[in-house]
Amino acid sequence: MFERYRIAIFILGLVFLLVPLVAPAPEGLGESGLRCVGIFAASCLFWVTGVLPLAVTSLSVLALLPLLGVLSADEAFALFGNRAVFFILGALVLAASMISSGLSSRLALLAVTRFGSSGRSFLLGVILSAALLSFWMPEHAVAAMLFPVILEVAHGLKLEPRRSAYGVALFLALGWGSVIGGIATLLGGARNPLAIAILYQTTGESIGFFEWMQAAVPLSLGLLVVAAVALDRLAARDPVDFAPCREILKRKLASVGPVTGAERRLAWIAVGTVAAWMFLGHSVGLAQISVLSAVLLFVFRVTDWAAVEENVDWGIIVMYGGAVALGAALVDTGAARWLASEIVAHALLPPVLVLMILAGATIFLTEGISNAAAVAVVLPIALSLAEFEGISSGKLIVFVVALPAGLAFCLPMGSPPNAIAYSSGYFRLRDILILGMFLKLVGLALMLVLMIWVWPRFGLTFVGG
Repeated sequence: MFERYRIAIFILGLVFLLVPLVAPAPEGLGESGLRCVGIFAASCLFWVTGVLPLAVTSLSVLALLPLLGVLSADEAFALFGNRAVFFILGALVLAASMISSGLSSRLALLAVTRFGSSGRSFLLGVILSAALLSFWMPEHAVAAMLFPVILEVAHGLKLEPRRSAYGVALFLALGWGSVIGGIATLLGGARNPLAIAILYQTTGESIGFFEWMQAAVPLSLGLLVVAAVALDRLAARDPVDFAPCREILKRKLASVGPVTGAERRLAWIAVGTVAAWMFLGHSVGLAQISVLSAVLLFVFRVTDWAAVEENVDWGIIVMYGGAVALGAALVDTGAARWLASEIVAHALLPPVLVLMILAGATIFLTEGISNAAAVAVVLPIALSLAEFEGISSGKLIVFVVALPAGLAFCLPMGSPPNAIAYSSGYFRLRDILILGMFLKLVGLALMLVLMIWVWPRFGLTFVGG
């Protein structure tokens, strides 16, 4: 049955690619634009259904753009080397070094053991630790590091899988804390730098590290408070005696040993890199700082290439290149503008309503597909849609799409932290659907508040002057 499904999807994708080769271009759209729409439709189909890995779909985009005459080969492959790719490359090398050196595990244990006085405080510690660590490293890495600690505590407390309300709350705190923290900076998830790259290729605008934090941290903190309160109320149904687990946490922390010289050097490089991103990002460039940071890790012998190869997800980088190239092609050929004009041809809506529709569409789409794929599908069209709706800031469109794309709370396939938490076996999907949907609605409400009253203070207004 699954093989028939894959074959049907491939056939449909082929139809999307072939029809523009024989069909006449509609009014307002050239031949290359129509072919670009076909590539976009086929790519969206493959990204959404997952019949091919994300990176493989992006590789096919790089080949199809010149093959179908949308861009020249030099133009298409040059877009693969955009600066966002090198920013995330350096960031991934830094994260890989933290994992291989053991510094990330030490930080995770230090964070959660600070809250080991009671079951209630430990739950708070898990969600706060997961969120704050996801500010500075990929959210999936944070969830993977904390998972063994949380699982051992659950076993120590003798929590029954799928029956203990505290067990459900504990693993949701791990997953949701990582997800919520992952939207706050450019380091938490792949979608953030991808969105900035598409913005730059489309409009020439850019968003700095500190500028992103100004817009995203209030949303992250607001959601964190709501999630912490909701999980605390859930855990209160099943009080636990946390005393037996204090010794487990102490043993875990002691097992990592004393701080090594490599960890100290890595800590200095990491702090210096984040500071440079925040204060020198606009003048020096995020990508240049990121690459220089990666070089320093080898200069000071913090890591080696074998560790980097083992811990870096190279598929993410390939996915970036194809998505950015496709976004640029949609703009260059006029396809994005044509699609946007078709969307608004029959109904002009108030700008704030358009923005909320974009946010709502993205926040639900991201439950079924990778959040990076959700950004790649929605953002190019959204940026062109802004032109017709009088929305003056491309940066605002990026936040309206990229931030909700990171807020997957309901399904395991929505984000790696959710999948890691679900793998514990301590909760069923039905245990999280209602609460997860509640968090989504809170997130949309907070975004509306930020759009109207907070973001305009940073120049993110949605109506042109």
